Amino acid sequence: MTALDRKLIRDLLHLRGQVIAIVLIVACGIASMVTMLSAYDSLKLTQQTYYDQYRFADVFVQLKRAPEHLRDRIQAIPGVQQVQTRVVRDVIIDVPGLEEPATGRLISIPEQRPPQLNGLALREGRYINPGRRDEVMVSETFAAANDLAIGDTLGAVINGRWQNLRIVGTALSPEYVYEIRGTDLVPDNQRFGVIWMGRQALGTAFDMDGAFNDANLLLTKGASEPAVIFQLDRLLEPYGGLGAYGRRDQISHRFLSDEITSLRATAVIMPIIFLGIAAFLLNLLLARLVSTQRDQIAVLKAFGYSNGDVGWHYLKLVTLVVLAGTLLGLGLGLWMGEAVTRNYANYYHFPVLTFEVEPSLVIISLAVSLAAALTGAFVAVQQAVRLPPAEAMRPEPPAQFRPTLVEQLGLQRCFSPAGRIILRNVERQPIKAGLTILGLSLAVAILVVGNSFSDAINYLIRVQFYEIQQEDITLTFTEPLSGSAQFDLHHLPGVIRVEPFRAVPARLRFQQRTYLGGLTGLPAEGSLRRLMDRDLNLLTLPTQGVLLTDKLADILGVQPGDTLTVEVLEGARPQREVPVVGLVKEWVGVAAYMNLSALNQLMREDTALSGAYLTVEPASLEAIYAELKVTPAVASVALRQNSLDRFEETISGNLAVFTTVIAMFATIIAFGVVYNAARIALSERGRELATLRIMGFSRAEVGFILLGEQALLLGVAIPLGCALGFGLAALMSVAYDTELYRWPLVVSRATYGLAIAIIAIAALISGGLILRQITRLDLVAVLKTRE
Repeated sequence: MTALDRKLIRDLLHLRGQVIAIVLIVACGIASMVTMLSAYDSLKLTQQTYYDQYRFADVFVQLKRAPEHLRDRIQAIPGVQQVQTRVVRDVIIDVPGLEEPATGRLISIPEQRPPQLNGLALREGRYINPGRRDEVMVSETFAAANDLAIGDTLGAVINGRWQNLRIVGTALSPEYVYEIRGTDLVPDNQRFGVIWMGRQALGTAFDMDGAFNDANLLLTKGASEPAVIFQLDRLLEPYGGLGAYGRRDQISHRFLSDEITSLRATAVIMPIIFLGIAAFLLNLLLARLVSTQRDQIAVLKAFGYSNGDVGWHYLKLVTLVVLAGTLLGLGLGLWMGEAVTRNYANYYHFPVLTFEVEPSLVIISLAVSLAAALTGAFVAVQQAVRLPPAEAMRPEPPAQFRPTLVEQLGLQRCFSPAGRIILRNVERQPIKAGLTILGLSLAVAILVVGNSFSDAINYLIRVQFYEIQQEDITLTFTEPLSGSAQFDLHHLPGVIRVEPFRAVPARLRFQQRTYLGGLTGLPAEGSLRRLMDRDLNLLTLPTQGVLLTDKLADILGVQPGDTLTVEVLEGARPQREVPVVGLVKEWVGVAAYMNLSALNQLMREDTALSGAYLTVEPASLEAIYAELKVTPAVASVALRQNSLDRFEETISGNLAVFTTVIAMFATIIAFGVVYNAARIALSERGRELATLRIMGFSRAEVGFILLGEQALLLGVAIPLGCALGFGLAALMSVAYDTELYRWPLVVSRATYGLAIAIIAIAALISGGLILRQITRLDLVAVLKTRE
C-alpha cells in the first residue's frame, strides 16, 4: 500500500459522517434509477414476448352483424396477413357465492385449437371439447377472484335463455393483460371476467350462425395501419361497423403502454435530482479538504509527486465514495425493482412475468454516478492540481469582510452580535449558500410532490364518485329499448329514482382531426349523472348542441362555438353538424354529452334507451340483484360503491408504498445536505468559533452561530421548496394527462405541513450531531497556527 493510499484511508475515516451521507444520497439516486429502469425493461420485454408468442392483433373492429364469407374480402385488403372473426357479447353472470350480478364477456373460440390471433395461454384444466355447448374457459383472474375451480358452473342469461356454463379451464389472453371494462379505471376481477366459448355454441345461442360481430387483424410488416383501417371501415359500413382502431387504442394495451412510459420518465427525473445533489456535496467536501490540506499537498509535490498523482489521489476518494453509493444503490434498486415488477402482476396479467436486468443497466448506473461525481469534483481537484508548492505552504489568505446589506441599511442594531456574524458569513459565500438552499428546497419539493398524489386521489374520489356520480347502479341494455323501459325499471324492488341514458357510437370530426368515440344522451332534468365545469359548477344540458369533456376538446382542437361533424355509427348512420356549446370537467375517460331528446332527434328515432342510472333502497339491494341476474335485457351492471372500493383498494396500497419511499429518500437528502453543510462550516470556522469561546461566548451561543446559519438557509429553502414542489406536481399532472385518465393538480396544506415537518426533523437530527462536536471542540488544538 502506497503512502497516498494510506492517506486516502485516513481521510475517509476522518470524514466518515459526511462520506456516509453522500453515499446514501448516491444510493438513493441509483436505486430509483435501477428500480424504474429494471421494472421498465422487465415489463417491456414481457409485453413484447407475450404479444409475439400469442399473436396479439394489430387492428380491431366491432360491428352489428356480417356474414362469414366477408372474411375473405377482409383478408384481401392489402397489408392484412391474417383475419380472425368472432362473436363477442356481454351477458349477466350468476357466480356462485357472489351476491351481486357479474358481467361476463363471452368470446367465441374455434372448437379445434388452431393457431389464432389473441391466443389463449392455458393456465389450468383443458381446452373445450368440440360439440360440448356448455363448456367454457374463464380468465384466470376472474376465477381466482371468485374462488372458481375446474368443474364449477356459472349461470347466464344468453339471448333470453338461461344456460349453465361448466368451467373446464382457465386461461390468459394478450387482449386482456389489463382485464377491464371500457368504462372502468381499475379492474374489478370479481364482477367482470372474460369467458371463452365454442364458436358454434355461441353463434347458435345469439343467432349468429355463419356470421360474426367482431374481427381482429394481424398486419404484414411495413403495412400502413391507417390505410387498412380506412378500407376496413368502408367495407364494414353496410354491416353496422363501429369503426376500426389500431393496437394503440386497444384499452388493455393502452393502459399497459402508458404505465411503461411513465416508468421510463420517472427513471430519468428522480436520479437527476439525487445525483445532482450528490455532486454538489462532493464539491463542498473536496473543496474544504483541499483547503485544509494545502500544506500536505505542498509536501507531496515537494517530495516528487506529480500533479497527476495528486489529482488522482483526490479522484480516488471521490470514486470510492461514489462506488460505495452505486453498489448500495444497485443492490437496493434490484431488490426494489423486482418487488415493483412483481407488484404489477396484481394488475397486469402475463403467463410469465420475468424480472430481467440488462447488463447495460449496471454499466449505465456506474457511468451516470461517476459522471455526476466527477462533475462535482472537477473544480476542487483542479484547484489541488494547480496549487504551486510554495503557495500551498502558506496559509490561505484571510477572507475579505465588508459591511453586509443589513449594515449598509443601518439595521444592524436589530440583530445580536451572533446574528450579525451569521448574516456576514452567508453574504460572504453566496454561491455556497445558494447551492445549500437549492439542495434543501429539492428535498422539500420531493416530499411535496410525493404526498400530492394522495391529495389528487382524494380530490378525484370526491369529485368523480360523490359529485359527478350520484347513482347507486348503472344498467346497460343488450339492445336499445323503447322509452317505456324506464317505467318497467321503477317496478324493481326498492328503486327510488330512474334516469335513462342513450349511448351511440360516433366518429367526431373537426377540420383534419378525428376521434372515434360516442355520444351520450342524458335527460335535461337529470341529477344522477351530473355535469360540471372546471370550477365544479353544475352545467345544464342545452336543448341543442353538444358538451365535450375538456380532454376531448383538446384532442379535437375545438372550443365552445365551434361546429363538430358527427357521424353516427348505428342505425341509419346519420351525419350532422353539431355546435359545441360548453366544456365538461371529468377525470376519467372522455365523453360527448347531448340532451337525450336532441340525441333521439338526431338519430331520427322515437325515444330509445341504452341503459339507466338507478338509486335504490340499501335494504332492497339483494332482491334487485336476484332479479337483474335473470333479466334478459340487461347486459351489464355496475355498482358505484364497488367501483369506489376497488379504486381505493388498488390505488391506496401502491400510493402508501410510494409516499413512504419518497419520504425516506427526501429525509436522506435533507439530512445529507444539512449535515454536510454544517460539518464543513464547523471545519472551516473552527478557529473562529474557538476564538469566540475564549472571548466568553457560551457553547449555546457558538452553536447558535453555526446552526443558526443552517436554520436561516433552511428557512429560505422551505418556501422555495414548496413552490418547486407545486411546480413538480404540475409537471406530473401534465405527464399523466392522458385520454384514459387525468391527474388533478391539488396540493393541500397538510401536504406542505408534512413536508416541512419531515425536513425540520431531519435538520434537528443533523444539528444535534453537530452540537455534540461543538461541545468537544479542543480550543488549544484549533487555535494552533500553521507555520
